[in-house]
Amino acid sequence: MAFLNRLGAFARRCWPWLRIPVWVGLGLLFGFILPYTLILNKRVQDRFNDLVFAVPTRVYARPLALAAGTPMTPAALELELTFSGYSHDGGQVVGSWTRQGSTYTISSRGYAGPDGGELPKRIEVTLGNGSVLQVRNADTRDAIPVAHLDPARIATLYGAKQEERRFVQLADVPPLLLSGLQAVEDRDFKHHIGIDFSAIARAMFANMRAGHTVQGGSTLTQQLVRNLFLTRDQNFTRKFNEALMSLLLEAHYSKGRILEAYVNDVFLGQQGDQAVHGFAAAAEFYFGRRMEDLRPQEIALLVGMVKGPSYYDPRRSPERALARRNLVIQEFANTGLLTAAQTNAAQAAPLGVISDGQLPHNRFPAFMELVRSQITADFDEQSLRDGNLSIFTTLDPTAQLYAEQAITSALKGLGKRANEVQAAGVVTDAPTGSVLAVVGSRTPGEQGFNRAIDARRPIGSLVKPFVYLVALTQPERWNLSTLLDDSPVSMRQPDGSYWEPHNDDNQSHGQLPMVDALAHSWNLATIHLGLAVGLPRIQAFLKSFGLENVSPSPSLLIGALDLSPLQVAQMYQYLAADGHALPLVAVRGVVNGSGQTIKRYQVQTGQGEYQDAVRLTTWALQQVTLFGTAHSIGDSDLARLNAAGKTGTSNDMRDSWFAGYTGQHLAVFWMGRDDNKPTVLFGATGALRAWRELFEKLPTKPLSTTPAPGLELAWINPADGKPTQSSCQGARQFEVVAGSLPADTEGCFWQGVKNLFGGGDQPAAVGSAPPPPSNPDTPPDNTLRN
Repeated sequence: MAFLNRLGAFARRCWPWLRIPVWVGLGLLFGFILPYTLILNKRVQDRFNDLVFAVPTRVYARPLALAAGTPMTPAALELELTFSGYSHDGGQVVGSWTRQGSTYTISSRGYAGPDGGELPKRIEVTLGNGSVLQVRNADTRDAIPVAHLDPARIATLYGAKQEERRFVQLADVPPLLLSGLQAVEDRDFKHHIGIDFSAIARAMFANMRAGHTVQGGSTLTQQLVRNLFLTRDQNFTRKFNEALMSLLLEAHYSKGRILEAYVNDVFLGQQGDQAVHGFAAAAEFYFGRRMEDLRPQEIALLVGMVKGPSYYDPRRSPERALARRNLVIQEFANTGLLTAAQTNAAQAAPLGVISDGQLPHNRFPAFMELVRSQITADFDEQSLRDGNLSIFTTLDPTAQLYAEQAITSALKGLGKRANEVQAAGVVTDAPTGSVLAVVGSRTPGEQGFNRAIDARRPIGSLVKPFVYLVALTQPERWNLSTLLDDSPVSMRQPDGSYWEPHNDDNQSHGQLPMVDALAHSWNLATIHLGLAVGLPRIQAFLKSFGLENVSPSPSLLIGALDLSPLQVAQMYQYLAADGHALPLVAVRGVVNGSGQTIKRYQVQTGQGEYQDAVRLTTWALQQVTLFGTAHSIGDSDLARLNAAGKTGTSNDMRDSWFAGYTGQHLAVFWMGRDDNKPTVLFGATGALRAWRELFEKLPTKPLSTTPAPGLELAWINPADGKPTQSSCQGARQFEVVAGSLPADTEGCFWQGVKNLFGGGDQPAAVGSAPPPPSNPDTPPDNTLRN
């Protein structure tokens, strides 16, 4: 009791001196600190309760299917692996590969897409004779019917913050990463209240002893608060806010919730405008693998980079990064996370960082323009940027890269003739219509005007196969041996002048079989045939491809039609797909952040149309590459492909075209000048070069030369178009509709007699009748070329 009395007396004596500080302190507490704390508390709770990390929309190529019989070369497979970020370091770790002879061991990453997906696995792929010989499980040695490699990432649609991130849950984070992060950055994370006073004391002592800053005392909670709420300013106000908000964060949320947020938000690097946040995104950026598949030394490097992502950047400062990584590995060992053997192995390993980080903003802008045009009907631009979506496209990285190289190489080979010449190309999957590659400029990756989609230029003789196709839909009247008239054409114009087109060689070739007229791309024979078929029929057929401004004038028959390479590809896709009118598709499907497919783009194929005529046209186009305007294909090693194709050249050689297809791929190339001046390039000397360059590298299936059901090869006398015997002089084989020819066959003797006496009842060539005297819709264009 006496003690209390003395204490009270002491307080009464001190009160006159203490009352002002006490009242000031209470005023600060209730007037500022408490309201300020409540404001910060609301800010922390509002932000953290609704914490949604900005995750960009990623765009992927198609997965690579590997099965026995798939066309494939070592160069193409290695290009695909390199482009997809696989490392060439043994094939044991996920995302790596190795080669022994003709056998590749690949540890695939697995993936989930709109058509399902595939789990990670080790596979052995054996190549030979330009194709896959076998695929089997590398562990069980069992044969695998088909294996898929995860699709490469080709573009990213970032939100306003330009943050690269892949959100992961704490349960999916490797235990070594969580334990190692705490061992290096915050040993007492599980026990402190947001601020670790012992760590602050240790840091102060270490810094005083060193004479400069060598250690920090911030906890993981403080670092997270700094990243989420504060700036990097070094002042008292920021430090005070950081400490107070850390206390509040720890008071409201579990350690697991805080750690999960940290793992997804920590800054770990930069590429251009894109900031890499979170360990999952960093694992892909630096190692090309999922975070779950990282090795101890790779985890140590990422943990070590937390201290200074730029300072310890393994690409810019590999020696500094290696020293930091090994220091972290030793810390792992000191805390019992690694054994001595694991420590030695990890410290002896190289950094293993891939040279090209997987943060593609827009690798192929021409192709991405097509993707956007096809997907914007279902997703607006803001949804794409903020939706945390995965867009799976049809792009084939090998076809795209080889197409770009083909244009570069072809233009280089032209020398000075390529000055000011631009180029574009489109490659599709022949059976399905999937767009595999789009090149919009002679400069790969160039942004801006996309010539493959937006440049509409006269297509020249590329239109001719469709004129012949319409005729061949009437096999009772026309077949590929039918004689056409290649005599001069003169048609009066409304202004009194005459439209007088001519052949490329300025010669007339009399009467000749239809297939020869197409193979040599003779203009006059094509005009006579088109007029006999009927311009309205040909116009209607071309408009069925969705084309506009198709004028029903005679000049249409030799290419007075302005189209883009993509539109030409759509037309020729009909031929390459065996008469199936397939739309060109660049998107396979869209998957949301939860892995659910929210949109699938599928093409329903029905019964083919005019398939006999289409197949006859394809056979005729195969002759183009054998002895016609594209014979350079047949004269080369590419003859093995049995390709079908057509050259095209516009007026004054302003545009050079080639469209050709194999059993697996269709490719269309264009060359010309943006100012529409002459290029001195024919279709065969310009665009055809790029096509050949492409297929000298791109693995593909040959086109069949066996007549399809309903067709047959028949021996015909080209002088009169009648069936004959194979032993007769001049007899040639033509593909025809089965049963469409007369059953009687001329013997060689009677054929010789008729030829000796002038041909007897030789039929008149198609189009030999005089053309109409005038046509008001005919433009004065008379120089469209092959």
